[in-house]
Amino acid sequence: MKKILTLFAVIGLIAFSSCEGPEGPPGEPGYNIVGTVYENVPPNYYNFTTSNNFRVRYVFPQRILDSDVVLVYRFGGVDSGRDIWEFLPETHYFDDGTRDFSFDFTFSDSFVDIYLNGGNLTDPALDQYRLNQIFRIVVVPADFASSVNKNNINDVMKAAKLSESQVQKIKL
Repeated sequence: MKKILTLFAVIGLIAFSSCEGPEGPPGEPGYNIVGTVYENVPPNYYNFTTSNNFRVRYVFPQRILDSDVVLVYRFGGVDSGRDIWEFLPETHYFDDGTRDFSFDFTFSDSFVDIYLNGGNLTDPALDQYRLNQIFRIVVVPADFASSVNKNNINDVMKAAKLSESQVQKIKL
């Protein structure tokens, strides 16, 4: 009896290990992309004013996955011919070490809100931060975001295999 059961087990193992079915359907289009980058480009600047409560919103062209995260970078200028991108949240301090103002953001599966908060946001000294702002909004899988240096947009884009030509331009 033991020999018969062993024989059936061996035959079953051979039969089932060689089974092959038809190829499954392809995945949904676009979901095999590691990341997406959006950038508002001149003259499509974001302005943080009292009329918009120092908040701007970008609505994604399509909903992002629940497993995705959003990284936001503010264009901080050019140094030695290279763009400087500041990773948000970004906080600026007074000389005495107290907080002056901050850029921060929140996101959902359909939009990202970027906002400026602080004490006197209408101070003309903040115009260089409030007006004519450019942002890069990067959408990547959460597990990817935990394995890369998020402070450096160049590292993020390199790891995600994204080139400058793949940055999607936002027109306001």
